[in-house]
Amino acid sequence: MTNKVFTSFDEAVADIDDGATLAVGGFGLCGIPEKLIGALEKKGVKQLTVASNNCGVDDWGLGLLLRNKQIKKMIASYVGENKIFEQQFLSGELEVELTPQGTLAERMRSGGAGIPGFYTATGVGTPIAEGKETKQFDGKEYLLERSIQADFALVKAWKADKYGNLVFRKTSRNFNPLAAMCGKVTIAEVEELVEVGEIDPDDVHLPGIYVQRILVGTDYDKRIERLTVREGGESHE
Repeated sequence: MTNKVFTSFDEAVADIDDGATLAVGGFGLCGIPEKLIGALEKKGVKQLTVASNNCGVDDWGLGLLLRNKQIKKMIASYVGENKIFEQQFLSGELEVELTPQGTLAERMRSGGAGIPGFYTATGVGTPIAEGKETKQFDGKEYLLERSIQADFALVKAWKADKYGNLVFRKTSRNFNPLAAMCGKVTIAEVEELVEVGEIDPDDVHLPGIYVQRILVGTDYDKRIERLTVREGGESHE
């Protein structure tokens, strides 16, 4: 069995070169592979194409790579929290492929399953459909969407064993398993690494067959993308 456990984040991303295509897990700032993103920021790799639900915020997550102009194209379903994203898009520096959220999820999943494309009704009759092949099934029109197969996938999990079997927590289970599936090389940073056999097979969310590299991260800065609180009510004694 090949040793999948790395000790250096810099080493884990050393072969990610200019022009690579990345699938990156996370939802908002929840479950993002922040240590791996930081290593890419440090490496300074350029001209990246990144598929991810969103692009972080100005000073965290994938926003760090945007700030350094390391990303040339974003494939995303939500871009509303990042002013740098807006500026680079409007200036023509950043190419954007907006994709409905469910379609993006299926593009990743099907890419990992070896399915090159699929038909969906989502986006028919909208700008999303421009330039795409359509076909009718049972009298209804569908778009052909191409699957995503990334050179590398960067994901964050709560726990892994040394074979790379992963367990995610709550919202971080949203896009991380799908991103991990579609990467030719998947790098997973985790909060806890255990021995093989310590994770019940029924608790595995993503089997280790999809994971090539594992690293343990510490001191995670679990930020809140947008803090919303309600006003306190009257006190009743």
